[in-house]
Amino acid sequence: MKQDNIERRRFLQTAAIGAASIVLGRNVTLAKRLSTLPADKKPNLLYIFADQWRAQATGYAGDPNARTPNLDKLATESINLTNAVSGCPVCSPYRASLMTGQYPLTHGVFLNDVPLSNDAVSFAQAYNQAGYETGLIGKWHLDGPHRSSFIPGDRRQGFKFWKVLDATHNYNNSFYYADDNVQLKWDGYDAIAQTTEACNYIREHADGNPFALFLSWGPPHSPYQTAPVKYKTLFNKDKIQLRPNVPEEMEDKARQDLAGYYAHIAALDDCIGELLQTLKQYRLENDTIFVFTSDHGDMLYSQGEQKKQRPWDESIRVPFLLRYPAALGTAAGTIDMPISAPDIMPTLLGLSGIDIPDTVEGTDFSGVLRGTDKPSSDAVLITCPSPFGQWKRTRGGREYRGIRTRQYTYVRDLNGPWLLYDNKRDPYQMNNLCNKPEHSELQKRLESILSQKLKDTNDEFLSGWDYIKKWGHRVDESGTAPYSK
Repeated sequence: MKQDNIERRRFLQTAAIGAASIVLGRNVTLAKRLSTLPADKKPNLLYIFADQWRAQATGYAGDPNARTPNLDKLATESINLTNAVSGCPVCSPYRASLMTGQYPLTHGVFLNDVPLSNDAVSFAQAYNQAGYETGLIGKWHLDGPHRSSFIPGDRRQGFKFWKVLDATHNYNNSFYYADDNVQLKWDGYDAIAQTTEACNYIREHADGNPFALFLSWGPPHSPYQTAPVKYKTLFNKDKIQLRPNVPEEMEDKARQDLAGYYAHIAALDDCIGELLQTLKQYRLENDTIFVFTSDHGDMLYSQGEQKKQRPWDESIRVPFLLRYPAALGTAAGTIDMPISAPDIMPTLLGLSGIDIPDTVEGTDFSGVLRGTDKPSSDAVLITCPSPFGQWKRTRGGREYRGIRTRQYTYVRDLNGPWLLYDNKRDPYQMNNLCNKPEHSELQKRLESILSQKLKDTNDEFLSGWDYIKKWGHRVDESGTAPYSK
C-alpha cells in the first residue's frame, strides 16, 4: 500500500510538471508579445508568504493530503518555480535576504532574533523611490530579541503601512502594532484577520498609486493543532499518507502533526481565494504581480528530523507561484531553474520596471520569467552559517554549505563532504551517494560549483562562532540568540 501511494504521488507530480511544460512554450511566446508595458503603468505587487510551508504540501505539487483548491487553480494561471529554495532555511535569515537581496553573511542575519541593520536599500525603499505605496501585514521577525515589542518607524525598512508583530505563533491570541505604541489584537485566527486587512488595503488603494503589499502569515508553522475547527475536522490523522523517508517509529507522531499542518494549510488556501477574489472585484488581477511562497519548509519527521535549518528538500524547498497576466499571460508555465531568496527582490523589481539598488547581491531573473532570457542559474547556494535552537550541536546540528541544482543536492560541513543526492532518481533523498567511488567524478564537479559559489559570495566557511563574534551577536552556550516573548 505504501509503495502504491509513492507511485501515485510520483504520477501526480510528473503529470503536473508535464502539463505545465507543454504550455510553457505558449506562455513564453505570449510573454514576449506582452513584455513591454506602457512607461507610466507600474504593476502592483501582492507578495504572500507563509511560515514553514514546504514545497511538497500542495495539491498542484501532487500531495495527496493537501486541500488547496484555490492554489491549485492559481497554479494553472501562474509560473511555477519548482526549484525555489530558501537558501538559509530559517525565519529571520530568509526574511533579511528577502528584504535586502543579500546573502546572510553580508546582512549578518544568519540566526533568528538578531536585528537587521539599515545598511542596505530595502525592498520597500526601492518601491517607495519608484512612487509606490508600501505595506506589511503580519510577521516581521527582523527586530532582534523582543518579539512582542513596538517597532518604531526607523526599524521598519521603509514600509509605510504597518500592522505587524515581530513574531508569535499563538495564532488565536495574536497581537500587533500599527503607527503608535499601542498593542492591538487580531480577531480570532490571525491569518484570516490579516487577510481581511490585506483585502481592505487593496480596496483602499485600488484607484491610487501602485502598491507593494507584503502579507506574512505565521501558519502552518507549529503549533500544528490550532487551526480553526472547521479545517481541523477535514483531516483524520489515520488517513494521512506519509512520505517514505519518515522512520517507522515516528509515523504516529508524524501523522498527528501533519493532520494539523494540513489544517493550517487549508485555512490559508481559503485566504488565497479571498485575496484573488478581491483583486478581481476591483479589476486589479491583470496588473498585479501576485506571488505565493514561503520562508522555508518543515521536515515533519522526514529523515527523522523536525523543523527547518536542515539541508534536505523538506526544509529548503518552498512553493513559488507568480501570476502577472498583463506581462506574462495566464497560461501556466513551469521553470525548473533554481532560484534562492536573494534573487527575489531583484527579480520582482526588474519585473516592475524599477532600478535595482547597488546593495543587492541576488540576480534579476525577470527576463527569464518574461521569456526573453534563457534560464541562467544552474545551482543555488544553501547555507547554515551557525546552527542554533533545535538544530544546535548537541542535537546533531552542524554548519554546512551546499548547492541545490535541478537534479542534485550536494552538501559539506566543516569536516568535509556530507550529503549527495540525485533528486530525480531519488526524490525522497533516501540514498546518500556522498564519498562513494562510483560517484567521485560527479562529486568533484559539484564541489567545484560549490567552491565557486563560496568564492562569489565571499564566504570563507568558518565556524559559526567566528561569525557570531564578527557580528557581535549575543547568544547562549548553544549559539542561540535569546529572545523574550
